[in-house]
Amino acid sequence: MPFEAGEIRWDRMCAPGPGGHWRAWITVHVEGRALWRLGLHPGQATAVVNGPSPPGWWHAAGERYARGRSAVRRVS
Repeated sequence: MPFEAGEIRWDRMCAPGPGGHWRAWITVHVEGRALWRLGLHPGQATAVVNGPSPPGWWHAAGERYARGRSAVRRVS
């Protein structure tokens, strides 16, 4: 794992949502020095395309996956 102990933490909050069903929210916190070590820092150059775009089916599959992940799932 690229992070050492103490460089990353997460918080979870649970509460009833608008429909009365319980929901959970997770927030991830990463120390700035850990991101800097990975090359993610304020002075970093903006990402640019450096090769050909993936084929159309790849984009479509990614969009289907994202829609499936954002759907509300009922847990029995």
